[in-house]
Amino acid sequence: MKTKKSVAILSRLFIALCLVISLAPIYWMLNTSFKGQTEIYSRIPTLFPQDFTMESYQTLITGTAFLNGLKNSLLVAAVVSAFSLLVAYPAAYTLARIRFRGRQIFSRAILFTYLLPTSALYIPLYIFVARVGLTDNILGLMLIYPTFTLPYVSWILIPHIASIPKDIEEAATVDGCSRLRIMYQIIFPLALPGIISTTIFAFAMCWGEYLYALVNVTKTSMQTFPLVIAGLIFGDMYPWGQLMAGAILACVPILIIYMFASGSLTGGATEGGVKM
Repeated sequence: MKTKKSVAILSRLFIALCLVISLAPIYWMLNTSFKGQTEIYSRIPTLFPQDFTMESYQTLITGTAFLNGLKNSLLVAAVVSAFSLLVAYPAAYTLARIRFRGRQIFSRAILFTYLLPTSALYIPLYIFVARVGLTDNILGLMLIYPTFTLPYVSWILIPHIASIPKDIEEAATVDGCSRLRIMYQIIFPLALPGIISTTIFAFAMCWGEYLYALVNVTKTSMQTFPLVIAGLIFGDMYPWGQLMAGAILACVPILIIYMFASGSLTGGATEGGVKM
């Protein structure tokens, strides 16, 4: 009994230590965002703001294009993640459920496309966006971002769909369901936890993307929030308060999305679906 208690205590202490290490950067961001510039650059760092101020948030919101950047990022991320799911789900279902010649080749092609370094695509994608006349436009980003979200969503959804018992589909086929109806009315709800989590990750990939936006967007009104935050850096004195305030505010939409979606991120939806 003592051994079990010791192991339980040690495991909890280890979890607490990991939690502290994980949350420490977030706390320091929040702590810095409420400090004045003088306190931030003091030689002795303070664990709590000695002179609590909201100046960084006020300057960021009223003196920069940060809110417009958030709006642009939200629009791009929402459209791209929805489009990626719309296209990737049928592809993932086909590769997970239908056997056809070349199935393995298509599956590996999706993986290799996802593993392709994004830096290799900067120039060709920029040329493509320029030729269709969408440089300095968030529509150009909506064309570019699916190049890395589509392979990711497709590849991750394949095992989620493959894990659903085939007996459920066979029973639906016997009842007269078409392939399209099975795919969207039966398999889609059962794979919903995986679909939601994958869509959230795809949203996050677009939400914080910086390099593609840097290459293709220079107009202030079309910039996403990572570009707006990067634009705050000039000279030798970094405005750390505004930078940390921007990072904190940028985390809020992702947290809200996860909180609303967390209730659907549960497994076991297929248990008892087919009687043996």
